Amino acid sequence: MSESAAELYTTKADFAYLRVKELILSGTLPPGSVIAQVQLARDIGISTTPLREALRRLKSEGLVELDAHRDARVAPLAAEEARDLLELRRSLDPLAVALAAERRTKADIAAMRAAHEGLTPLPGNPAYEQLVAHRKFHTALYNASHNDLLIQTLDGLWDKADRYRRLALEVERDQAARDRKAAEHEALLEYVIAGDGESAAAVMHEHIATSLGAQAAWRLRKHHAETRPATEGDAAADADA
Repeated sequence: MSESAAELYTTKADFAYLRVKELILSGTLPPGSVIAQVQLARDIGISTTPLREALRRLKSEGLVELDAHRDARVAPLAAEEARDLLELRRSLDPLAVALAAERRTKADIAAMRAAHEGLTPLPGNPAYEQLVAHRKFHTALYNASHNDLLIQTLDGLWDKADRYRRLALEVERDQAARDRKAAEHEALLEYVIAGDGESAAAVMHEHIATSLGAQAAWRLRKHHAETRPATEGDAAADADA
């Protein structure tokens, strides 16, 4: 964690929240892993009390599971959650950029251009800083919508979605796929700046439909179908085949 990031938080619980969240989103604490609270508190230089407060906050965001005995683990990835995230983003992200094209200000345009500068598609096993840069660009687009409820909703979805992006990146994308995503980022920027909400929404819809989150949802759904126990209906279908 950078010193400047830590300075944004004034309590040990806030510091713990930021640090543990980074460990989860970076994959250092992988989905489903047990959180050894005493050791983790020692590693990040705090007591277990602010750590437990941070874990409760992360539980409210769906990133951590806590049981009655205070045992903690990182929330596992789930096909249903991946599907739900994808369904929401298919509707909300295009809406956000369409509104941004209508309402962007000169300050918004400067922020979007700055966030886009040097942005590259995520590589396999991305560093936390690369995830942050990707988020910064999309956040600049959302902020230009000037719809606070929409911005807050998309911001809340982003942390959950980052874990699924990392899963999808376990399968390396070819250069053509990476170039396509870079072109979509460029088009989103230019359409929003130009005030073309319809085209911005169309590009965003395609961006989400072919996103890492969509790929992760497909992988998890496929895995679930392959590993679920056979039902009586399945057996009857097999018998008829």
